[in-house]
Amino acid sequence: MRLYLASTSPARLALLRAAGVRPLTISPGVDEPATVAAAEAERGPLSAAQTVQLLARAKAEAVIGAEVDGAPIDGLILGGDSAFELDGAIYGKPHEASVARSRWHAQRGRTGVLHSGHWLIDHIGGEVRGAAGATAAASVTFADDIDDAEIDAYVGTGEPLQVAGAFTIDGLAGPFITRVEGEPSTVVGLSLPTLRSLVMRLGHRWTDLWS
Repeated sequence: MRLYLASTSPARLALLRAAGVRPLTISPGVDEPATVAAAEAERGPLSAAQTVQLLARAKAEAVIGAEVDGAPIDGLILGGDSAFELDGAIYGKPHEASVARSRWHAQRGRTGVLHSGHWLIDHIGGEVRGAAGATAAASVTFADDIDDAEIDAYVGTGEPLQVAGAFTIDGLAGPFITRVEGEPSTVVGLSLPTLRSLVMRLGHRWTDLWS
């Protein structure tokens, strides 16, 4: 059974591969700020969990009907999104070095929550047969002795610019993180236990995805 990952995140792809799944990746092309703005105009402010779930679903649904290597999708489609919450503020990708630096100054020595949203669509046989979604969260505590030079050096690598919260636990920022409470893979951007539960909810076995 094939898994299609509606994401271009290298971290999510590496995580799935390490778990024995080799998905085909598709860029969903979702305008995330516009999607969130439209939802908030209709429903009011979204929580971090609601935001990542909204975007995960939008990404998965955006690739319905797409083709991969000239063949229509025939399998499960996974959309995912992550955001970091600190003091009630929601942080996605900083994109700019100055923004990433500011966030690190704010979060060193502190604990925040990484939220990951998941939306799984059963598209086996080339048609939508069902869908299920869920969010997962894990708290992340940063070392309190990170100095400004370390922050500047880390931001200078470019790694934090394209990841939620401006950090990666599975990359260069790992040594700056002292504690994680929750499912560790959630902090990478995809909760493997949550995904397994969704696969089972749609009537399949996780092991069927092993390549």
